[in-house]
Amino acid sequence: MYIDSHCHLSFPELVADQQGVLDRMRKAGVSTALNVCVRMEEFPQVLALAESQPDVFATVGVHPDGTEGQEPSVAQLVALAAHPKVLAIGETGLDYYRLKEPLDWQRDRFRVHIRAAREAGKPLVVHTRSAPEDTLTIMKEEGAAQAGGVMHCFTESLEFALEALALGFYISFSGIVTFRNAGALQAVAQRVPPDRLLIETDAPYLAPVPYRGKLNEPARVVVVAQKLAELTSQPVAAVARATRENFLCLFRPALSESLPIPVFPGDEGNRIMQPKG
Repeated sequence: MYIDSHCHLSFPELVADQQGVLDRMRKAGVSTALNVCVRMEEFPQVLALAESQPDVFATVGVHPDGTEGQEPSVAQLVALAAHPKVLAIGETGLDYYRLKEPLDWQRDRFRVHIRAAREAGKPLVVHTRSAPEDTLTIMKEEGAAQAGGVMHCFTESLEFALEALALGFYISFSGIVTFRNAGALQAVAQRVPPDRLLIETDAPYLAPVPYRGKLNEPARVVVVAQKLAELTSQPVAAVARATRENFLCLFRPALSESLPIPVFPGDEGNRIMQPKG
């Protein structure tokens, strides 16, 4: 059973065929999806889907490059994160790819999310693009290691990955790792410890090869697992099991009453791994 650790089921592209998307997800063996919030105005829809589906969970947060809409406070994020189906704070982080300085507002927003995660006792979902140094600096200054979390849709260097791992974070790979020009990223994927690895789609974006350019959906997280299995010379079942266990470890406090601890064939009696950091 696979877990899509990051998707956007509430985006219009997937809402248009929401039941079909969920049916195909389940048919593909994807047992759980984390539906990630990017705007406060979107959160009621994100939460409503999680409340209506036993295998869908939610986050609360504002994407770093959102320049319009409600700016959340620490208190607001903490209050909304108290819902049992909200597993994390985010998607948050820094994105300098399209926006130019001054970006103090973006860095301040990131700090608010980290403080909220620490207070709420829930992990962070971190987005970073073209801002590696500032991302790590703020994470260290704000004590992000106390909350833990995941570096989602990872595309940074091995050095960045090692720094994030040292802070207790998990590394999540998307369909980008299947792209033909992703050799450097594939090399990083081979170095991430198996107990810190997650998989995601970031649907409706970043469909993996051979679906590149098409609408992405959680069912295709299986292709990401297959690529990681190829890169690490493991059976795909081993990648599926490790990434599922890692997801459960990372989100264990929030999942304790919502999702049962999995038992895999041959693993009866084994205890699930404890979170890092």
